[in-house]
Amino acid sequence: MEYRFSDTTKAFESSAVREILKLTQGRSIISLAGGLPNEQYFPVEAVNEAFDRVFKQGKGVLQYGLTEGYTPLRENISKHLERKGIRAGVDNMLLTTGSQQAIDLLTRVYIDPGDVILVERPTYLAAIQVFQSRQAKLVSVDCDADGMVPEDLERKIKQHRPKLVYVIPTFSNPTGKSWSLERRQSTLNLCKAHDVLILEDDPYGELRFGGGEPMPSIFSLEQEANGSSVVYTSTFSKIVAPALRTGWIIGDEQVIRHMTRAKQAADLHSSTMDQQALHQLFEHFDLYGHIDQIRTAYETRMRQMIDLMKAKNWDGVQLIEPKGGMFVWVEMPEHINTQELLKLAVEEGVAFVPGISFFANEPQTNTMRLNFTHTDSEDMVRAFDRLDRALKRMYQTATR
Repeated sequence: MEYRFSDTTKAFESSAVREILKLTQGRSIISLAGGLPNEQYFPVEAVNEAFDRVFKQGKGVLQYGLTEGYTPLRENISKHLERKGIRAGVDNMLLTTGSQQAIDLLTRVYIDPGDVILVERPTYLAAIQVFQSRQAKLVSVDCDADGMVPEDLERKIKQHRPKLVYVIPTFSNPTGKSWSLERRQSTLNLCKAHDVLILEDDPYGELRFGGGEPMPSIFSLEQEANGSSVVYTSTFSKIVAPALRTGWIIGDEQVIRHMTRAKQAADLHSSTMDQQALHQLFEHFDLYGHIDQIRTAYETRMRQMIDLMKAKNWDGVQLIEPKGGMFVWVEMPEHINTQELLKLAVEEGVAFVPGISFFANEPQTNTMRLNFTHTDSEDMVRAFDRLDRALKRMYQTATR
């Protein structure tokens, strides 16, 4: 049989990173690569009790549910969003199988082959894959510590006439940056003026370090969901557990209606069992106390990673100290190709993600993303000793 796969499959070709990371299987590798929350902080007992309460409601809990999602949970999320200054009712909300599906569904209903999507430089690698699967044209916008550079954003909007701008303005993946209020507002103003939809991805917004008031979402700057220039998505994966695979997306009712039809065609609905358990957590569990615990623990791990890296005193290395989230972004000297460094690092017993995977175009080959949430303290020390050995080997090879 000669299989004739669609052009979509080209967007899912195996990357060099995945091939290299296969080498970590079955070996004593300390991974700083995955975007994994730490199992130590999963509320196992509370989740178990939540499912017990769900099953006590009778056999009907195992039946099909609404494509839009379990209504009581959507009401919980609506109240949760009010704490963040976001107003959106259940009719403006769709529950999805993680926020990854939300990105996919919006792309299905809004993007045609050849449409232009503007993205940060760098940006979330799985979003790049989704957009490429729809044969969209991706154009990167220059960014600095405060977010997308307005002059470059305006120039590329006028030049490319994009249909969508995809952003992660709060503790982004991969850089950990948090945009300034001015950049959030300027991005909104520019997109509104040119009739460009913004997809605001916010999986890490609850993981804020150091206290203080949270930065408002771009969505909240418009106040109302209907007629908004912004579609906003988030998830329970980072604040409860990834296995529950529940996210949500909010926006104009027209946008949500089209996405709901696309979801119905894709999977009818996400797991109502998981959604009902999450509703029980909202009702019977101190979710916000739990989030505070995660924030404190992750900030401690981030501080350790930063201190260990600074102690190594690597020449020409620059890093971004995040104010929240799960990642540290590192720029090595220009002559260091981190894909080559990864091969040596795996030989030494440590893994990371080379930054090339996060660029839609014109990649920086001297960058890497490090995850600090999943690795415990002693392993973190060993990981940087191993990474130090790999880097020294690379310097020795370069000077021969």
